[in-house]
Amino acid sequence: MITVPDGAIAAGRKPRQGATLRVEHVCKRFGGLEVFRDISFELPAGSVLGVIGPNGAGKTTLINVICGMLAPSSGRIMLGDQDISRLPFHTLSRQGVVRSFQQTNTFRSETVRENLLRAVQFSRGDAAEWEEIQDLLVEFELDGIIDERSDNLPYGAQKMLGLLMAYLTRPAVLLLDEPAAGLERSERQRIDRLVQAAQSRIGCSVLIVEHDMELIKRLCPSSIVLDAGRVLASGPPSEVLTRPDVVDAYMGVSEEG
Repeated sequence: MITVPDGAIAAGRKPRQGATLRVEHVCKRFGGLEVFRDISFELPAGSVLGVIGPNGAGKTTLINVICGMLAPSSGRIMLGDQDISRLPFHTLSRQGVVRSFQQTNTFRSETVRENLLRAVQFSRGDAAEWEEIQDLLVEFELDGIIDERSDNLPYGAQKMLGLLMAYLTRPAVLLLDEPAAGLERSERQRIDRLVQAAQSRIGCSVLIVEHDMELIKRLCPSSIVLDAGRVLASGPPSEVLTRPDVVDAYMGVSEEG
């Protein structure tokens, strides 16, 4: 089993709400189609793991299985000492396994303020202080449009709002599915702030599926590479991304050939 090293946990920060996530020999099949097989890793509270790989490798399906949108075909998923393998999405959300989506995911007819209040009300008990929300609103450049309807916001602002809402639920595990997709470079830098706050203020673990390798290198001390439904490589992104087999998986040709 792949284990994120202790050094991946923010130094000097004691997790308050997080719990270790363990994915044990998980497989997912749709009829005769096997999406992935024998996926195992351990993600301690307060740590960050990147999941990378070419299109069709099974990355989003893995998130769907962890968060309860899909049931694993075999294997199990543990949150702390609880087997969550067969719990549905709405139950796991309440228990702190929260995901974001590649596209925007807000209450479009409601204002930024109303969206944020919904997230806080969904929180698992240690609700965010308004000062913290205000701080993040400034960071995400949403403070000046707090009374605007979500569907009137530009795409980047809607994406930032959805990510902030996921954070404000106070998750134990935060699953980010391509958080940088569709964002400008300046907006992508704000994801760093969100992940750092999740570590330091909540103590939750973060799993990031992303094609932006610079973001993965910045935020993820450890990573796994999925290819054709299997774990091709694991380790620090700066190391795995130079492996010829990983280069071949992404580009179709290795550096040696």
